[in-house]
Amino acid sequence: MKLLDTHQHLIYRDTLGYSWAKGIPALASDDFSVETYNALTNGRVAGALFMEAAVDDADYQNEARLIAGIACDKASGILGVIASCRPETDAGFEAWLDECADLGVVGFRRVLHVVHDEVSRTDTFRANIRRIGAQGMSFDMCFLARQLPVALELARACQGMPLVLDHCGVPDIAGGDFKTWASQIDALAKLSHVSCKLSGLTAYVGAHQDRAAAIRPYVEHVLGVFGPARIVWGSDWPVVDLGSGLPGWLDMTHSILSALSEDEAADIAYRTAQRIYRVNLTD
Repeated sequence: MKLLDTHQHLIYRDTLGYSWAKGIPALASDDFSVETYNALTNGRVAGALFMEAAVDDADYQNEARLIAGIACDKASGILGVIASCRPETDAGFEAWLDECADLGVVGFRRVLHVVHDEVSRTDTFRANIRRIGAQGMSFDMCFLARQLPVALELARACQGMPLVLDHCGVPDIAGGDFKTWASQIDALAKLSHVSCKLSGLTAYVGAHQDRAAAIRPYVEHVLGVFGPARIVWGSDWPVVDLGSGLPGWLDMTHSILSALSEDEAADIAYRTAQRIYRVNLTD
């Protein structure tokens, strides 16, 4: 089954700042380049979308410009860029959208667990997210599990445009609060314009838990309420190194998809992502 990775981070420290990673030993040093990613995937991923890597505020536009240059080389396997943006302010927002049209940008994200919950509740923020939708592009919603009610508010305010909930809503798998997470996921799944990204889960497993067994009920739940036609797959590399590692997550993904029908597996593996992000693996 060919995979379209909708969540490939790349880290280039000589050019950009990643303050968030300084306290995480596995990510605090070295680069995580497209060459390393391609070596780790070893042909098991057919194409990737670069996902903005929460660079320091001063660098978020330069990040998209850098990756756009890397993506010009077809050998990179990068089919498009999900760029960072700052919808909370009108200043420069439209100009950034215009520039991104020339950078191979297929969607946007603003990491929302690093700012106050009120940021995504402002009229300005929501109007600018709808502006992204008016251009036919998607917005990835990056919230922690405790913020899922805030995600629901944002989704209800931005009807009719593709929204993608990253990392299955970041469930607290180690803490085991499945019931609260599941009820909030159910509410989001009732909104037909919201899809779910199957990614990140192994990093939320406790140190003494079996990863495959621990993530199973969460995977089964999103499969049941969203359905494969509203699920996309992502590696979350290199953050996945805090869990199973990329090869291990690929193995788990194969196991998950092999239990589904061919059509269901294809939806999760690449077809839903092609529709939402407007890319094509055959290009």
